[in-house]
Amino acid sequence: MIVMAALAVTMQAQKFALVDMEYILKNIPAYERANEQLNQVSKKWQAEVEAVQIEAQTLYKNYQNEVVFLSQEQKKTRQDAIVKKEQEAAELKKKYFGPQGELFKKRTALMTPIQEEVYTAVRDIADLRGYQLVLDRASDTGIIFGSPKVDISNEVLSKLGYAN
Repeated sequence: MIVMAALAVTMQAQKFALVDMEYILKNIPAYERANEQLNQVSKKWQAEVEAVQIEAQTLYKNYQNEVVFLSQEQKKTRQDAIVKKEQEAAELKKKYFGPQGELFKKRTALMTPIQEEVYTAVRDIADLRGYQLVLDRASDTGIIFGSPKVDISNEVLSKLGYAN
């Protein structure tokens, strides 16, 4: 019984809050601009990759249409050209969209400063109010219910200079 009472007192002493990162980020114009910039560059790079893939497909179709008329040496040359073009497309795709590719680097460069600014605002509010825990209600953390009374999303936006 004493342990349960001590646990209850400890739990009451801890303060927590919720934020909705999706909501916060949607209300930060720089985040929306960064997302739009990422979409634009992603489409551009995807078009480049697709253009090289189409070149490889065209080389292959031409090869298929002409294979009966080609010597062994010509076949080998054409096959090598097709393989080279396919490799070029794969390398380009990896360069742009791979785990450490250009899109990842650009996303990191654009988003990290915004995320750090939001994190700092959340941390400052948590320190000011004495919150030991701040959860993101927009993530898949398993939050079933969160009272709007403990949601500090608007306060974070205010601290960042974005009024609602």
